[in-house]
Amino acid sequence: MSIDAVLGDLTTEPADALVNAANSSLLGGGGVDGALHAAAGPALLEACRRVRAEQWPDGLPVGDAVATTAGNLPATWVIHTVGPNRNAGQSDESLLASCYTRSLDVAQQLGARTVAFPAVGAGVYGWDAQTAARVAVAAVAAHPRRGIERVRFVLFSPRLLAAFTAELNALQA
Repeated sequence: MSIDAVLGDLTTEPADALVNAANSSLLGGGGVDGALHAAAGPALLEACRRVRAEQWPDGLPVGDAVATTAGNLPATWVIHTVGPNRNAGQSDESLLASCYTRSLDVAQQLGARTVAFPAVGAGVYGWDAQTAARVAVAAVAAHPRRGIERVRFVLFSPRLLAAFTAELNALQA
């Protein structure tokens, strides 16, 4: 099973499952969430509305994950996870790690072989690149990932890519 990191656009990454750094409403927002919703088209928003109506009427809790169809994205599923908002005082690293482990749990349940993640929490939620990378790489590396052949971190800035690459190199040393 491989884990790697690339500089890129998650909305164009071919994978069985793309992970969305969502807000608890699941109804779109800014950053990765807004970009995925825009690229996916209205089918993603409709799928999220069904999830809210049928499973999470009060919103998806921080650290949890749920899947929907992917609309026009180059994936079969979007796995939505809600990171802790460090800017709002949510600084528990175990909640950030849970975003990755719960997303991988959901991916396994779906039968996904390839999963692409953003740097959950490293945008407007205020997690610094080094902490976000350390927590993400450790959580993914520790997960059993049965059936998952590749996990890719698709990162939107050279700063994040450098942090994730350093953590992945340390893991392999």
